Amino acid sequence: MSSKVYTRGGDAGQTSLLGGVRVDKDDLRIEVYGTMDEGTSALGLARATTHYDDLCRHIIDLQGELIPVMSEAAFVPGGKALKFELPCVQPSQVERLERLIDQYNEEWIQTGQFVRPGGSPASAALDMARAIFRRAERRLVSLNRQEAVNPHLIKYINRLSDLLYVLARIDEQRSLIETITRNLPAELNTAVSPNGRSQGDIAMELTLKDCDRLVEAGMKKAQEIGVPMVLAVVDQNGDVIEARRMDDALIVSVTLAPHKAYTAATVRLPTHELAAVSQPGQSLYGIDVNLPKITLVGGGLPLRKDGKVVGAVGVSGGSVEQDIAVAQAMAAAY
Repeated sequence: MSSKVYTRGGDAGQTSLLGGVRVDKDDLRIEVYGTMDEGTSALGLARATTHYDDLCRHIIDLQGELIPVMSEAAFVPGGKALKFELPCVQPSQVERLERLIDQYNEEWIQTGQFVRPGGSPASAALDMARAIFRRAERRLVSLNRQEAVNPHLIKYINRLSDLLYVLARIDEQRSLIETITRNLPAELNTAVSPNGRSQGDIAMELTLKDCDRLVEAGMKKAQEIGVPMVLAVVDQNGDVIEARRMDDALIVSVTLAPHKAYTAATVRLPTHELAAVSQPGQSLYGIDVNLPKITLVGGGLPLRKDGKVVGAVGVSGGSVEQDIAVAQAMAAAY
């Protein structure tokens, strides 16, 4: 005969900790392991939605490890003797989480920008779990003011939150890269030589003489419309070949113009066209916040030869329309 799920033992608003001590259901210790339980459930959502076996395996391991962690949080001295040895978080467990953080930190392309959770279903669940375990950490700190708490337990929950943050970034980053590969032009899938360049692009590099011609054409157009600009030319990998700042050009344009050129070269699209497919609900939504140096501001144009991207130009200093006009003048000179 199966046991009943309900016991009626908590109908008066109290429950039992490990060892049989009765406390109110809003007791701080209940808040601690109850919050951990919330986080573990959020991890289940992440496990059910991630497409990556290594992340799934780590989540399963964490869920298993959190069971004895919650047991430690649910025990208070002074009750009945336990029939089993109470598990306590050890320094080695904290160190294991730190090694995982370091491992995935190598893969993570950091942007230095604030994160907007939701880049992928699993990353959203991981971010939710992270926020919940941060709350569990705050509850632990409060509990530690009332009674001594294993310091390794506090460190463990702190590192767990850090790990979940990194795993969320990895899941959304991998998902984004897969989306880009699936949706961008087929030329991105051309064979790559050992030095990392496309076989078809090796003989089509931009020369400095080419770049001089493009920059001069862009400066002439900028002078015609009366707006000082910063003009940049990059190769097919997005590396700057030449950048020139006209007198009185905006300081921010020194950074923005090369970023526009980098975006146009590496994504193989004009930056204003990339902006259109990066809106909510579109195929490349979120690309600008998940990859460094990617910008959606118009003024970056790829340069093509025989259908292949050999580089790009980027212009900044005026309105979007003015930047695009100068970039088009540069592209026309090529």
